[in-house]
Amino acid sequence: MQYNNTLGYYDSHADKFYKSTVNIEFTTMQEKFLTKLEKGSNILDFGCGSGRDTKYFFEQGYNVEAIDGSAELCKLAGEYTGIKVKNILFQELSEVDKYDGIWACSSILHLPVGELDEVMKKMVIALKKNGIIYTSFKYGTFAGERNGRYFTDMTEEVFAVFLSGIDGLKIEEQWITSDVRPGRGEEKWLNLILRKS
Repeated sequence: MQYNNTLGYYDSHADKFYKSTVNIEFTTMQEKFLTKLEKGSNILDFGCGSGRDTKYFFEQGYNVEAIDGSAELCKLAGEYTGIKVKNILFQELSEVDKYDGIWACSSILHLPVGELDEVMKKMVIALKKNGIIYTSFKYGTFAGERNGRYFTDMTEEVFAVFLSGIDGLKIEEQWITSDVRPGRGEEKWLNLILRKS
């Protein structure tokens, strides 16, 4: 499974990845997501990485659960956020009707499209009625290994086709941004807010 190579990458580069992402200014995106939720809502940080967003949501008064497939990142994120970060794979999501919002920031893009389809269906089941998902993909049509990790890139057209195979989700908003990391501004991202209908 290609995804396992990606987890191996994050386990062996956890410290570097943590340091390069934990302090990134991401408030605009976080707030855009939170404006669609009631205070105190249940949020799942789905592939939480450094724990940056978990901590922010928690500090704003939301109930947050965090998971990541990398055991090493779970340790670092747990220390940073002060909450227990569960080490499980995206494919192991089994909650039903539990979350008001799922935050999948540059996380599920590591799944090959067949697995992404399966995981997105589990995300729909885990959401409450009218719940929302924020997710982001590198912009383009590439799928495969890049710098030791697997990526599925998306354009608006490619994602629309993908989503047509998933019942109960519609695109509420989509927009393109530049990468916020220093020196990466030329990289484009497709951001999506999806609502459970």
